[in-house]
Amino acid sequence: MDFDFTPAQNAFRAEVRAFLDANLPDPVPENPDFLDGWNRKLRERCWVGFNWPREYGGGGGSLVEQFILKEEMAARRAPPLGRDFMGLTWVGPALIRHGSDEQKRRHLPGILDGTSVWCTGYSEPGVGSDLAGLQTRAVRDGDHYLVTGQKIWTSLADQAGWIFMLVRTRPDDGSRGARYGGITCLLVDMHSPGIEVQPIPNLSGRASFCQTFFDAVRVPVENRLGEEGQGWQVVVGALANERSGISEATGMRQHWQDLVGLARTAQRGGQPALEHPEVRRKLAAFDARIEAMRLNGMRHLSRQLVGDAPSSETSLNKIQRGVLEVAMAELALELLDHASVERGRWQNGSLSFHGTVIGGGAPNIQRNIIAERILGLPKD
Repeated sequence: MDFDFTPAQNAFRAEVRAFLDANLPDPVPENPDFLDGWNRKLRERCWVGFNWPREYGGGGGSLVEQFILKEEMAARRAPPLGRDFMGLTWVGPALIRHGSDEQKRRHLPGILDGTSVWCTGYSEPGVGSDLAGLQTRAVRDGDHYLVTGQKIWTSLADQAGWIFMLVRTRPDDGSRGARYGGITCLLVDMHSPGIEVQPIPNLSGRASFCQTFFDAVRVPVENRLGEEGQGWQVVVGALANERSGISEATGMRQHWQDLVGLARTAQRGGQPALEHPEVRRKLAAFDARIEAMRLNGMRHLSRQLVGDAPSSETSLNKIQRGVLEVAMAELALELLDHASVERGRWQNGSLSFHGTVIGGGAPNIQRNIIAERILGLPKD
């Protein structure tokens, strides 16, 4: 592993920093006009979808340059690179790899321009972590599929215009071939008749997830992504990209810095909580684990640079982030007993970490992946 950057890559880092100096106020405004202008500037530079091929509207940039771009943006707490996180992180790459020309023309521009919102329909009630056990059915009816079933933990389903979802087009008789070969990926318009969305509020009162019901929803066959029965192959790469996106360490570093700031403000025993040995020990442990995430991410990037596809190694950082999110949220709530500043912000954040813990597969799923695919242990 060589973590040194070339002169050209360092020059690109300087370019990004110069752009931020010129275009990012401090503090960053949250009004829609600023965000609209910000995204226009990013699109003009082809920094949204930075490593997508140029023929699909991307920047054609390298993975290393994309890493530099995200790292510098995160360090300055810039708004996201684009507005449709799911579309940019895994729906778009899946379309580029498996989609028809018509599907690419229809969906990729909206993802890049931030005019689309995608959600993902994988998990189902009663299935748990066994994604291949899904039961939402899609029955062929001429030029359409009739989709009936239920999805749960559907992020942004109440806002999304489209859902990237897995359905069963062949019954599951318990054999491996039927379980995996009977799954198909569909792109479904969320405004189709027969779809009902019910948000699932968390303890903060916000709804990070929804449950989504499909009652004989008519989906054109032309909206199938890949061949019928090949949905598992389509989604494997999408899940690797999703886990990779969720597990990036830059966001966790910001979270840690904010937690240190809270510890400076909170009091314990008549002095700042940051001076308390137990608090310092926890913060130091978080710091070390986040740095380990960063280095592991660099190792994963190095493997991709020599031609390896995204692999099960993304589960290592994904599970680390889940564990850290819970532990850091618990410390934040503990410190809030002794601090009054920004109480609402910290309470909401500490009660809303479930999106990154569950998204892309809960910790038990990641443990199974690590055990079976990396360590070679028997299946659970």
